Amino acid sequence: MDYSKAALKLHAEHRGKIRVAGKVEVRTRDDLSTAYTPGVAQPCLEINRNPAEAYTYTAKGNLVAVVTDGSAVLGLGNIGPQAAMPVMEGKSLLFGQFGGVDAFPICLDTQDTEEIIQAVRWLAPCFGGINLEDIASPKCFEIEQRLEKELDIPVFHDDQHGTAIVVTAALMNALKIVGKQMEGLRVVVNGPGSAGTAIIKMLRYAGVQDIIACDEYGILYREREQGIADHKLELCGITNREGLQGDLSVALKGADVFIGVSVGGCLKQEMIPLMAKDPIVFAMANPVPEIMYDEAVAAGVRIMGTGRSDMPNQINNVLAFPGVFRGALDAGARDINYDMKIAAAQAIAALIPEGELNEENIIPSLFDTRVSGAVAKAVAAAAAESGALRQ
Repeated sequence: MDYSKAALKLHAEHRGKIRVAGKVEVRTRDDLSTAYTPGVAQPCLEINRNPAEAYTYTAKGNLVAVVTDGSAVLGLGNIGPQAAMPVMEGKSLLFGQFGGVDAFPICLDTQDTEEIIQAVRWLAPCFGGINLEDIASPKCFEIEQRLEKELDIPVFHDDQHGTAIVVTAALMNALKIVGKQMEGLRVVVNGPGSAGTAIIKMLRYAGVQDIIACDEYGILYREREQGIADHKLELCGITNREGLQGDLSVALKGADVFIGVSVGGCLKQEMIPLMAKDPIVFAMANPVPEIMYDEAVAAGVRIMGTGRSDMPNQINNVLAFPGVFRGALDAGARDINYDMKIAAAQAIAALIPEGELNEENIIPSLFDTRVSGAVAKAVAAAAAESGALRQ
């Protein structure tokens, strides 16, 4: 199927993919007077007296803003806010279909960090959560961190944490097959941008102690002259504990796991034998992964995952973000912390019973209707247990 041609036809026929629909009908004078003036004044007054009543009398508690500046859209790069709109509409559609969350695209005509932060601050009263999307690194880190501190609603950069949650879930199940533990792994993460950085931090929280990060210049280490600044400087403090220097081949020697969020074709077949026994490879560059599935298996990879739907073990954010927000909103969480993210990963992994686990079945299907509910339940429980609820 020619998906490019089909997508153009679908988007043109429907003039986009989402719409705003009312929950109540206005057919009579009484309907109008209750839904609008004069009756609407009473919920306004209640919210004025107690702002928390917005969660009772408005859609705020189930409404998420999908916010982008269009600076890092899918694999298309910096195409701007207007061209990013189809992606944000698609994300909003998935929120509704998979999580029952009402989401709306907010495409900002600025790529200035301070202006983005201010715009989200101004918009926040309308929303129960903020999903940051397709904002380039390193500014995405500062935007998320500052908004998390300043707002009392969950702020979640899906390119970072959605990816990290699903990767962690897939790794949890892969380790059951190969008989290894998080604490004993050596993991190589290629591509320490927004997703790669979040994956590294998530895996450390999950127990992985030996992680090596690589970019286009090779292994990250503090004394390296090229490209060590901002978040990469921070990563030098939590990765590469042996102080290795060199390229990806050096990093891969004895590695149990390769995780790619980088560029297609960078993991060569001849590099696989450098890895430890029963290597695990998650090659998630799109549309062309760091190594193709058949090439990886032929070279000796035991368990292989990609971001593609036409290959086994598709690692996709859709398994995480609808349920994560559903759980956070249901619980009344003020943020989404690491305990909640780990709970989400465990819930996803648990949907594949150990008797059904195999090299081509380590992660649920995107269309498994159990996923969002299981994730939401686990996230809500973790929010309460970790003290993440609004007071």
